[in-house]
Amino acid sequence: MNVDRMLEMCHRDQWRMADLEWNREPRKFSRDDEIAIVQLFTDMAGIERLAGALFAQQEKRATDPRLREIFRSFVRDEARHAAVAERLAEHYDVHKYKTYTINPDLARFTPHFVNAIRFLSDDIANVYITVGELVLDVALLRSINDYVNDDMSQAAMHLINRDESRHIAVDYHMTEYYASPAYLETLASRPRPSLTQRLRAWWTFANVIYHLRPFGKAVFFDPMDRVDPTGLRIKEAFKRMQLLGLKPGVADRPFVKFMTTIHSLFNHPIAGPLFGRVLIRIAGLDPRIMVQLYTDAECERAQKMSFEELAQDALGAKFAH
Repeated sequence: MNVDRMLEMCHRDQWRMADLEWNREPRKFSRDDEIAIVQLFTDMAGIERLAGALFAQQEKRATDPRLREIFRSFVRDEARHAAVAERLAEHYDVHKYKTYTINPDLARFTPHFVNAIRFLSDDIANVYITVGELVLDVALLRSINDYVNDDMSQAAMHLINRDESRHIAVDYHMTEYYASPAYLETLASRPRPSLTQRLRAWWTFANVIYHLRPFGKAVFFDPMDRVDPTGLRIKEAFKRMQLLGLKPGVADRPFVKFMTTIHSLFNHPIAGPLFGRVLIRIAGLDPRIMVQLYTDAECERAQKMSFEELAQDALGAKFAH
């Protein structure tokens, strides 16, 4: 990824909520659909604010001033996305059937995830961020848009998706860096964490693991079952993450090895049935996407691609299915 070009795009492609025409009539929905749509946009606002908090932490960690400015622009993006999602929730709340609040599992998970970005190592934090952005961009946002299926949603989601594409490109760029010899040298040069720091990191990780499964189910998997019953899009998003985890350097990082082991045990003919529920809770994932989602041919192809090409391939998945 060309960092200077990405920074230029971040400045050039900014937009305002006022750029959207909010006087459009919403499509007519059944009572059940209206309630579901308003809740989806309400939760989307919470997800976008969480993403903004994560990018703010990445901004603090970045040593390259250009990357700091890129992450700062992402914080602005996510604040705008959250505001638009809230406005969309109001737009589609035609009949005021109920009072809507952010899903409690999302609210409970948010502070623990932000702490994870603060206290866990850079590469672990980046794995979780990349997974979240892939699921959000490749699967959830476009499926919500298809479910709503009117001009107002289309216009808003077009601009939000343009921003999210930049975010994914940078996620892959950071993944490449955290798999590089330069990052390993940086790690080796840092002082060994104190016992207090190590205990804090383990406590943080334990809280993320504890809250991750109910969060993922309530905010990603259950909504995706409604807006994309085929399940193809969320599988597409996680397939991209699986392929990314196979890249040389990435596959060697301790956390990726840990997750690969969880995946292998879940798919083992003996360990899977015995420990499947525990493994699902640790991974925080739906069992449907804990199987191998890629073919041997896709694996071979991914191994030959650069990280930038993988990012572009993932973005292309937004238009599949």
